[in-house]
Amino acid sequence: MNTLNIAEAAQQLFIRLAEAEQRVLLLDYDGTIAPFTPQRDEAVPYPGAEELLQRILAETNTRIVMITGRAAWDLRSLLHLYPTPEIWGSHGMERLWPSGNYEMAEVNEKELRAMTAARSAIPNRDLQDRIENKPAAVALHWRGLPSAKTEAARDLALRAWRPIAEKAGLRLAEFDGGLELRYSDHNKGNAVRKVLEEVGQDSVIAYLGDDQTDEDAFRALRPQDLSVLVRPEFRETSAQLWIKPPEELLQFLGEWLTTCGGAL
Repeated sequence: MNTLNIAEAAQQLFIRLAEAEQRVLLLDYDGTIAPFTPQRDEAVPYPGAEELLQRILAETNTRIVMITGRAAWDLRSLLHLYPTPEIWGSHGMERLWPSGNYEMAEVNEKELRAMTAARSAIPNRDLQDRIENKPAAVALHWRGLPSAKTEAARDLALRAWRPIAEKAGLRLAEFDGGLELRYSDHNKGNAVRKVLEEVGQDSVIAYLGDDQTDEDAFRALRPQDLSVLVRPEFRETSAQLWIKPPEELLQFLGEWLTTCGGAL
């Protein structure tokens, strides 16, 4: 797969985008719009990306939807866009509307008890500030640790969480920089399918994501939609295109803006 050439690889999408009445830009955050950082509460978008997204919001008829593994309210605090886009948090379990209305999927009592147990199942004090408790998941982040400590943290988390996951039917999965335990029936693909139900067949949609959790979203898109892998190094993916941040990410967003009538 080659890196993105707007004039060739995405030509058909951008031709349709110019005339579309409904345009939807679906975006992951960490690793896609914002580079990874060990201080996850300080993750900010690549320089220029937020400005382009703001102009897409203000100057084009585009619905921007953030689909993230983060808790929805946590991501909202990092975004400086107006109006704040719709956010699907915790891999699609939370939905936070621009108005502030909030929805969360129901879980059964067995899963809830298991998740509660998992939150205190890693006793290592040195890792406590690396454990992220979300409304619908718990994650251990090891980004920035030396390789030996990374392996030790990973092994500890697997030993603690794997029995809980197997007993309760939870999903235990690695992501870029950590390990996460979450409810098994929800993923980013569910969020994408819900958005697809709400838009017309002639809508033009692209999804940009970087890691394995975005593969469910890529596969949920329609044949006419565009799935874009955003990361510095290529990996095997079901996405149609691969672009490298930040330059090619900014190129893509800039092309979306101008194709929809905005100006750089």
